[in-house]
Amino acid sequence: MNPANTKLFSLAAVVLAGAALGSGCATKKHVRNTIAPLEQRVGKNENKLASHDKAIEELSTGVSRADERAMGAQNTADRAVKDAAAANALATSAQESAADAGRRAGEARQLAENGVARANAVDARLEAALANLENYSEISAASVLFPLNSAELNAEAKARLDAAVKAAAGKKHFVIEVRGFTDKSGDRDYNLALSEKRADAVVRYLASVHNIPLRRIYRIGNGAESPAADNGTREGRKLNRRVEIKVLAFDVAEPLRTPVAALPQS
Repeated sequence: MNPANTKLFSLAAVVLAGAALGSGCATKKHVRNTIAPLEQRVGKNENKLASHDKAIEELSTGVSRADERAMGAQNTADRAVKDAAAANALATSAQESAADAGRRAGEARQLAENGVARANAVDARLEAALANLENYSEISAASVLFPLNSAELNAEAKARLDAAVKAAAGKKHFVIEVRGFTDKSGDRDYNLALSEKRADAVVRYLASVHNIPLRRIYRIGNGAESPAADNGTREGRKLNRRVEIKVLAFDVAEPLRTPVAALPQS
């Protein structure tokens, strides 16, 4: 029983007790007239209490809902904090990746610049070398003779070749020109083939005996062209059956001797 009802019933008990003591008896009418107002007041108070209970229940429900909303808001806030942390981590990673990419781009640019510098240096060296290719100078020459219709080297011819190639000893940059010739005894095709055989005999001797690299020897057969003497005489024809050699060399320009270590490194 709630406090209000207890108070009302106590009041009613006092009234009834007073009435009994005062008159010694009580009629039913008197009881009704006394109790009825009390019952009405009790009913009103009960209604108020019920209304208060409902309000309290509604308030409790509202508080529960507010707690749920607060909990949901807290969860949302927690997720937002986690998302923000993840986004920050991604941003940091992206910044680091961008910095690394920038560093690598700088390194690649430096490598490219070094490569261009090396290429330019090599180009300069090659240009200097090619310019010197036109500046070969003759350092020795010889003319060796052959018997009629022969491409065999005799002892005298070999001795002349030995003396001529001595000039190339110690040279790193030299070439040898070998030109074969004939007299006009045969037809053009025969003379051309014979002159080539005579030139080949000289090349073979230089390569096998003196170890001259073939890349340094340039050989051609000229047939009866460019005679050294008059083909109308026996002595003249003898002088025309020949192979002429020239040893040519040049000094490499200074840029070509630039060591690789001195070039820009990539």
